[in-house]
Amino acid sequence: MDKKMNKYDYGDAIVLNDLRVKTLVGIWDWERKIRQVVSIDLEMGVDITRASTSDSIEDTLNYKNVAKRVQSFVGESEFRLVETLAERIAELVLSEFQLPWIQVYVKKPGAIRGAENVGIRIRRYR
Repeated sequence: MDKKMNKYDYGDAIVLNDLRVKTLVGIWDWERKIRQVVSIDLEMGVDITRASTSDSIEDTLNYKNVAKRVQSFVGESEFRLVETLAERIAELVLSEFQLPWIQVYVKKPGAIRGAENVGIRIRRYR
């Protein structure tokens, strides 16, 4: 028996890794005075069936547009927590690019001594 698919069933995704942006993020006084680099990974739910047949950018998510929009947003933002930053990125991309789901991973390189980075990963649905 075939089950009718819904928009969350397909596993296709466009992945954008290590998008680096300088932003104001942190809780400490010194962090509120400098811009720090954050690294952002996005996994965005996109059904690529139509694009793979047409071979046309109009039939898929233009990830360059997503990257530019996220860079602009993050570069202008000021948050205390990476949790808030991740949530706002998810809301922005889901609403502006009409995606069914997104996974956002925001990392602060060098935030913890002895660790490469610390970060937050969230998955949200529209």
